[in-house]
Amino acid sequence: MNINEKDFFHQATIRICGSLEIDQALLHSFLYLKDFIPLDEMWLALFDKDIGALRAIAIADFTGAKKMDTIVPLPHNVRTEIDKQDFTPKKVTIINRMELNPMALNLSIILGYPESSCMIFPLLTDSARLGVLVMRAGGKDRYLDSHARWVAMLHDPFAVAMSNALRHEDVLKLKDMLADDNQYLTRELRQLAGDKIVGADSGLKNVMDMVHQVAPRDNPVLLMGETGVGKEVVANAIHYASPRKEGPFIKVNSGAIPEGLIDSELFGHEKGAFTGAVSQKRGRFERAHGGTIFLDEIGDLPMQAQSRLLRVIQQKELERVGGTKTITVDTRIIAATHRNLEQMVGNNRFREDLWYRLSVFPIVIPPLRQRNSDIPALVEHFLKRKTRELNFRGIPPIAPGAIERLIDYPWKGNVRELENMVERALIQYSGGLLNFGHFIFSQADDTPVLSKVNGRKLKLDELIASHIRLVLEETQGKISGAGGAAELLGINPNTLRCRMDKLGIKYGKKKQVGHITNSQS
Repeated sequence: MNINEKDFFHQATIRICGSLEIDQALLHSFLYLKDFIPLDEMWLALFDKDIGALRAIAIADFTGAKKMDTIVPLPHNVRTEIDKQDFTPKKVTIINRMELNPMALNLSIILGYPESSCMIFPLLTDSARLGVLVMRAGGKDRYLDSHARWVAMLHDPFAVAMSNALRHEDVLKLKDMLADDNQYLTRELRQLAGDKIVGADSGLKNVMDMVHQVAPRDNPVLLMGETGVGKEVVANAIHYASPRKEGPFIKVNSGAIPEGLIDSELFGHEKGAFTGAVSQKRGRFERAHGGTIFLDEIGDLPMQAQSRLLRVIQQKELERVGGTKTITVDTRIIAATHRNLEQMVGNNRFREDLWYRLSVFPIVIPPLRQRNSDIPALVEHFLKRKTRELNFRGIPPIAPGAIERLIDYPWKGNVRELENMVERALIQYSGGLLNFGHFIFSQADDTPVLSKVNGRKLKLDELIASHIRLVLEETQGKISGAGGAAELLGINPNTLRCRMDKLGIKYGKKKQVGHITNSQS
């Protein structure tokens, strides 16, 4: 066939470099070249010497083209044969009888080719990555030296097309990665928006002093305290007071992730690492690179994840699930727990070496009942936030004595319980004064004992008198006998009567029992 080489090169180059989508470029090339050389199939691949395999990128034939991301493992003898081959760019290797070439024979078996002839064309990209263009035609002795010369002219267009396609693929991956990070961080920041340290100058002053001491460092920090005391808010304060404040702040609730997914969530996974791993995924530690990761409920981590976490702390490196590449991460760790980790170490439920690594700088956050002086400021803070969220026109006035009742309550759920109570009160608010009493005392002990009246501490005799009146109300005034007040109080009935006379508590005919004046209720 007489071919105008200049026109052939021009037309082929237009088709090869006409699209950044490598499958389309390969298809257009195939449809053009099939009129000049025997051709049933073309495919592009990268040879990865580190894993001794080919990565098929795209394939084209008479039915069309498609992108691929298929790893084709090569037997040892094939890899050895490849190393022996003179893969000089622009040199095309013709293999007309595959049974005479060990590499081609093995490839035909692996790829399921029928008896064929092929041309192998090495492509050297500008990043020195070795690519391979394979042209195949059914039957033996299909290719001539003239075919190889025509194909050899197209090395540079094919190499440029492959390089551009790979770079385009990398850009798309980075774009998806940035979009994913943006969505993730937006959700995190939305949750953290508005959080501030209420009580930093009073009940949490010691905690904040420790925050300011440790924030400039990179040491791990362990936050300890009951559920709902505000550990996440303190972790947030440490991050934004540190040199890492411009970096990401990634939160992980260790107890909310299923045990089978914890490694994937923390350390990421490679494509195909397990069923459902359809793409590569970066873990939370990689997302937190250059910033801070907050591991809430660290005591809920399974032992296997604890071992991998220890490696990250000690060596600042990890491997994704299903991967072999070591990834270096620069991430500060803030852990939090409401559990007694030291006791868990003794019960072999938490690694001792991890405990020592995490507890370099422990911060204990006191429960709300130990800093009840912060309650008025917290109520004001939550009222401002919740009225804004619930679209109130203003903040309702609080009933007199309501704050005192809140201060007296033990707050087993701490700040979170107080926040929820404020929100419930606003939801049920129908006008007038805001009163929290019916929310509080319904959750208190069955037989509460008052310690204050109108904010004033009761004297001991007043406290005893109040308690006796409550018991008398329960027994409907019965003092002696089974189920009487004396039995419930564990004292002799006559002793109880003498104590009541001394305290001025009338009983029997002296006074109708069960009435408790407003001044003592």
